[in-house]
Amino acid sequence: MNININWGENMPPEKKAKIKKVFKIVLIVLVVLCVIDVCVGGRHGYKYGDNSQVNTITFSGHGEVQAIPDIANVDFTIRKEASTVKVAQDNVAKVEKDVLASLKANGIADKDIKTTSASFNPKYEYKYTKVDTTLCTQYGCPPTPGKNVIVGYEAYESITIKIRNTDSTGKVIQDLGTLGVTDLNGPNFAVDNEDGLKVIARKEAIDDAKTKAQSLAKDLGVRLGKITSFSEGNNYPVPMYAKNAMMDSVSSGAAPAVIPKGENTISSDVSITYELK
Repeated sequence: MNININWGENMPPEKKAKIKKVFKIVLIVLVVLCVIDVCVGGRHGYKYGDNSQVNTITFSGHGEVQAIPDIANVDFTIRKEASTVKVAQDNVAKVEKDVLASLKANGIADKDIKTTSASFNPKYEYKYTKVDTTLCTQYGCPPTPGKNVIVGYEAYESITIKIRNTDSTGKVIQDLGTLGVTDLNGPNFAVDNEDGLKVIARKEAIDDAKTKAQSLAKDLGVRLGKITSFSEGNNYPVPMYAKNAMMDSVSSGAAPAVIPKGENTISSDVSITYELK
């Protein structure tokens, strides 16, 4: 390697030789780095350029199970107003005592009665101040000022119950209606052991997808390999409501209405992806 550099006339020979040696070392390092970059870059480019793909095919399956509901969920609220918080809460407690006694008489266990929320809120009323008539003119009186004033309090307690003897649902609801509860919703008929039925529905959905896969693979003349992915959709049973029948039985004071339970459908939808050989 020949390097011609103008070192200057006044530089000592020892210093010129030292600088020349350092300069050669720097050039050698740069050359080595360039060679490494070319080799490594070429190797990486070959790896990333590999666009080989595995052929796959996806099948969907559906399964469902019908079941007669064995529980009925009902929720309601006890709501009372009074001049003070304490009186309002005491009034709620009185109704709650009667409600619990009624539920117990209808065979509702303590474990199936749950308070979901309880609170109180102030009640406001906008009050105007007295008008000073001396300020009125031939064009009228000035705007009357006013402000929100607390005039009382409302206390409430929301409760949800689970009725296991579904045949008594109408009687339970009718009794609650005579005790002064509000915002009564339900019944929502459901299956208590829904998870177990979900397993059965999922198994049917998987078998459905496998049957479709085997049939199509035979028609196409291909072989199915391993399963590469699996997914299940979120499907929930449609609840059964009978609010109109419930309200009629409460308001009329007649015998409790017979509330049809119908059937609930627990379903599962799956997707299975196979590798093709």
